[in-house]
Amino acid sequence: MTSEVVQGVEETIGVTGAPSIPQQRGEQLLETAVRYAEERHWDVFAGAWLEHDGDTPRCSCNAADCTAPGAHAIAPGWAGQASGSATAVRRMWTKHPHASILLPTGRAFEALDVPEISGCLALARMERMELPLGPVTRTPDRRMLFLVLPGASAKVPDLIRNLGWPPAALDLICRGEGEYIAAPPTRMAPHGSVQWVRRPTATNRWLPDAEDLISPLAYACGRDAKLRGR
Repeated sequence: MTSEVVQGVEETIGVTGAPSIPQQRGEQLLETAVRYAEERHWDVFAGAWLEHDGDTPRCSCNAADCTAPGAHAIAPGWAGQASGSATAVRRMWTKHPHASILLPTGRAFEALDVPEISGCLALARMERMELPLGPVTRTPDRRMLFLVLPGASAKVPDLIRNLGWPPAALDLICRGEGEYIAAPPTRMAPHGSVQWVRRPTATNRWLPDAEDLISPLAYACGRDAKLRGR
């Protein structure tokens, strides 16, 4: 992909270089987690976090082969711990003030997870088409996640096939029941934090259906796949 295309994509979401590393204060995490529960009615649970006792941040799980440092469930029973109660959320972050904020998918929403380049191109097209959009996140590992109504994972493969692509050919993943995503301002190793590309607001409280977004997302992912193939 040319440098001009990359620059244009980065300007779309206001990224002009490596993301800075914000302070992840316990108070900020607690207040944000409570806000997700109270204002958006999202279930929330506390995950692992980054420890800073050396030059290189390490995950609180202390696993040398951790695949998601600072942003994964602490225990297998996370699904039962996730709660939309502000009281329960406060209790979680009082116990672990630096914990990452994790949101279960398949409950209030699911997430269409695509590469950042594809997501930016698709987002620009969606806005030109004036499609209804929900919140969108960007992760430090250069992924973008579009929040959609629950039930997306059951129909996304067929929607992609109907558009002419084998689902396995596109880097488009639907995060549904039994999974979770990291929410802003969670920090992830090696550096950077999860950010909102489109913040949750009163105007996007009602999430779009995956059917509304799948065409521009699949087109952008297909275009990216062709460019990578070249």
